[in-house]
Amino acid sequence: MPTAFTEILQGRKSCCKILENSEFLAFLSDSPIRPGHTLVIPKKEIDAWFEMEDVLLGRLMIFAKHAAGLIQAAVPCTKIGLMAAGIQVRHAHLHLVPIDQPSDLDFSKARPALPEDLEKMANAIRNKG
Repeated sequence: MPTAFTEILQGRKSCCKILENSEFLAFLSDSPIRPGHTLVIPKKEIDAWFEMEDVLLGRLMIFAKHAAGLIQAAVPCTKIGLMAAGIQVRHAHLHLVPIDQPSDLDFSKARPALPEDLEKMANAIRNKG
């Protein structure tokens, strides 16, 4: 089923990409919990994590690991937290969030970001690659 992520993948909606290959895309959340909050999605429309083929899931995690390394190199934090909620957008996705403590992974802290702030952050992360 088409989602907001489908619009991004088809180029009908813009995003601040930080990493991409033929199967996956990593881009900044436009309502980040913390600066550098990144979404990682498969390009194939899959509703839920547990519907994903095992091999694709494994490759997605390796791709996410690479994206997390770029984020951590660009954003001061203790580590990159990982969440797979998948409620708001019915397209399997991971949240990579720079954190210093477990309470940093709290969606109630998410706020819309200015496009220019997202682009500045995306450039900082991409430049670590």
